[in-house]
Amino acid sequence: MTALNPPVGGVPRINLMPRSEVARRERDTVLRGWMWGVLAAIVVALLVIAGAFALKWAADQRLAAEQAETNALLGELAALADVSQALATEQELTGFRAEAMGADFAWAPVVASIAASLPSGAALTGFDLVSGGVPQGDDPSAEPGLTGTVSVGSANPIDIVAAVRDLRQVPGVLYADGQSVTSSSVTEGAYTYLLTVTFDQSIYSGRYAAEGEED
Repeated sequence: MTALNPPVGGVPRINLMPRSEVARRERDTVLRGWMWGVLAAIVVALLVIAGAFALKWAADQRLAAEQAETNALLGELAALADVSQALATEQELTGFRAEAMGADFAWAPVVASIAASLPSGAALTGFDLVSGGVPQGDDPSAEPGLTGTVSVGSANPIDIVAAVRDLRQVPGVLYADGQSVTSSSVTEGAYTYLLTVTFDQSIYSGRYAAEGEED
């Protein structure tokens, strides 16, 4: 045992605890400290792992929602594929019809206008006219639309110059001129006049013009 000499005026104290016990208690204190430190580290690690799992779960949920929305959009696009294809086919056919029927016009009014311009006693006996091309410009009156020849028969001679002048006044006629005149060797007094005529594209009906190209 160790006797302590207390300072003057103090309370005398004597430490009767063996040194081994003091060392053991110190070891126990250090061990408890380490145990609490390890436990705290484990708790922190568990909290970190739990946080990471929570973040991953939230990210997975967002990814699943985005994938579901993407699949829904893909389904809608697939459903509209047939409609898009049908619209594309319709547009293609409309363009083909506009090219094929762009020079559509009514024959009867054209032939009637030629016959109406002829002088008295003359009659339209035939025609050889060819339709022009599809409209290309903005002014249909400046582009040829129908060109060829017309045959005019008369029992008596007619003023071909006046007949051509009258034909040029017909609405839609771009050009007209006389080509030839012959008399019949079979029927006395029968004359045949061959006239050249060109109509502009104003005679076209425009019914099959592509959208945006109609006047």
